[in-house]
Amino acid sequence: MKHFGEFDFIVVGGGAAGCVLANRLSADPSVSVLLLEAGNDEKWIWTKIPAGYLFCINNPRTDWCYKTESEPGLNSRSIIYARGKGLGGSTLINGMIYMRGQARDYEQWAQLTGDSNWNWSNVLPLFKRSEDHWRGANEMHGAGGEWRVEQQRLSWEILDRFAEAAAQAGISATRDFNTGNNFGVSQFEVNQKRGIRWNTVRAFLDPVRKRPNLTIIANALSDKLIIEGKQVRGIEFRLGNEICTATSRIETILAAGSLGSPAILQRSGIGDPAFLQSLGISIAHALPGVGNNLQDHLQLRSVYKVQGIKTLNAQMRSLFGKAMMGLEYILRRRGPLTMAPSQLGLFAHSDESVATPDLEYHVQPLSLEKFGDPLHAFPAFTASVCDLRPLSRGSTHICDKDPASAPKIAPCYLSHEADRIKAAKALRLTRRIVAQSALARYNPQEYLPGADFTTDEQLAFAAGNIGTTIFHPIGTCKMGRNDDPHAVVDSELKLLGMQRLRIVDASIMPTITSGNTSSPTIMIAERGAELINKARKQFSE
Repeated sequence: MKHFGEFDFIVVGGGAAGCVLANRLSADPSVSVLLLEAGNDEKWIWTKIPAGYLFCINNPRTDWCYKTESEPGLNSRSIIYARGKGLGGSTLINGMIYMRGQARDYEQWAQLTGDSNWNWSNVLPLFKRSEDHWRGANEMHGAGGEWRVEQQRLSWEILDRFAEAAAQAGISATRDFNTGNNFGVSQFEVNQKRGIRWNTVRAFLDPVRKRPNLTIIANALSDKLIIEGKQVRGIEFRLGNEICTATSRIETILAAGSLGSPAILQRSGIGDPAFLQSLGISIAHALPGVGNNLQDHLQLRSVYKVQGIKTLNAQMRSLFGKAMMGLEYILRRRGPLTMAPSQLGLFAHSDESVATPDLEYHVQPLSLEKFGDPLHAFPAFTASVCDLRPLSRGSTHICDKDPASAPKIAPCYLSHEADRIKAAKALRLTRRIVAQSALARYNPQEYLPGADFTTDEQLAFAAGNIGTTIFHPIGTCKMGRNDDPHAVVDSELKLLGMQRLRIVDASIMPTITSGNTSSPTIMIAERGAELINKARKQFSE
């Protein structure tokens, strides 16, 4: 076993949160930081071209290629569960949509944790700190930060007509989804820079790689924590065929994500005692919440055939069309190759009793049966809708002691009856929007799930047929009060009952945000870095 060295801080995981932490913690040249990433330092061209997600997801070069267990709520289907593999984590392959969620999300976090530092007024400055918004600095947005936010660089008439239909259905246009209440319809803003995917490696890590106090190690598969009593002293990891250790003088920080962080805890003997014993793992610290409270956004992909209007389906079936797309991107950094997976967004209420929007639409000028399949031969668009605040709760657990083994992922989609009821409402709302006059001239015909599904029970079943993840897993190391039996970390992200260990990633979210989760994870990392630096100064005094 090789001892790799001692550092002030060890950051385990180089994804959305880890890149931010590495940047912020190494800003003081007197502090040494080790960043460990299980994937590689990916420079592949398709991690730069926005539409490259089509080649990166479910590709072992850039994706861990996980799959869920057979899901009863999805009519016994197992689905792919993409997680980015490499420095940048899922920002290498995600939808690039800049979304904070709603003010009510963070007010709820503050209430659940008893810590007002997590309310909207206190997290907004953290969002703004790293932001570089195309509109410039104002009350709601920041400028000059690392996290670039731009308008999309293409348009589709079919999406404009869908937005018009939404307005006719009572969902008006909005200028900005990120002011605290995201009701309305608009083009999504994206994390791109002049037509290039802007991931956390380019934003936060590349500018500081040459800092002499920052050590970055890729292809380092973290196994388990080094624990002495109730203190964490470092991490054991695999580097090639060699088992290595690294120790931390101040803190070790897990930033391995909602699947990786609980897996490392469980292999370290931290988790539910009965579960750990079933795998022959010695119990270092009983913490039953580890790996539970998994939440995710399930998108219901309604597909409508259309006539007399351009969609990407036809363009992708033509060699000339593909050539023109490539040329437009090379010459102007515009066009379909700059496409985020979804271009048009819409936030709505499932019914009048809901105070803030609880449905999100991702609308696309294309259609396919499932991810990885070719686009349909007929012109069509997809209107995916998800329940922003599902009540279903799942789990993720390791299958054995081997860090290379994939975890068991059971999101338990649609397991709560309220989620099934809302799924039916969501599909009815989609039909109501599509039935408006703005789309009538294109004769939209429902292809998926199919017009034959009419009753609430039938629509809930149909949701199981067409539902798939938007890849927003959170909550598996839940932040909460000491008296919360499911909590794993406190409001300062310290592991409950242990010293010198924090978790700083999406796994700490107690409840899922009302929108895409990448930028909230960056906000969490900003908050984590703030807390860690404050504690470091106290440690050194």
